[in-house]
Amino acid sequence: MPNEQQEIIKQNAYAESMRYMSNAKETLQKARKENNHYADQKYVRTACGTAYSGVLLALEAYLQLKGVEMPTRRRRSIEFYVSNVARLDGKLLKDLNDVYNILHLKGYYDGVQSAIVLKEGFDLAYSIIERIKPDIFYINKF
Repeated sequence: MPNEQQEIIKQNAYAESMRYMSNAKETLQKARKENNHYADQKYVRTACGTAYSGVLLALEAYLQLKGVEMPTRRRRSIEFYVSNVARLDGKLLKDLNDVYNILHLKGYYDGVQSAIVLKEGFDLAYSIIERIKPDIFYINKF
C-alpha cells in the first residue's frame, strides 16, 4: 500500500476516533463527579461505549495498515481483534485487553462509576488511538 494511501487511512481513522473520544469525554462530564465516583451511571455507560467504539475504529485502521484482511461483515467479535493484534504487537494486545475489560465490560455493561478506573480506561484508549496518528494531522474545518 502506497504511503500516501496509508496517510489518508490514518488521517480519516484518527480524526474519527478522536471525535468519538471527544464525545465520550463530554458525556462523562454530564455524569457529575463526586468524591472520585461518577453520580450518573447512564452517562458513564454511554461514555464508555462511545470511547470503546473509537478504539475499535482505530484498531481497524491499524490492522488494515498492517495488511490484515477485514471480514466482510461489519460486526466483528473481540476475538477478531485479539487474534490479529496478538500476531502483531504484544504491548498493544495488553492495552486492548485492558480497554476491553475497563471500558466495554466494566464501564459499558457493569456501569462502574470509579473515576480512577475510568481514567485508566480512557488513557489506554488514547494510547491505542495514538498508534494510528498520522505524521501530519490536518483538522477538517468543514
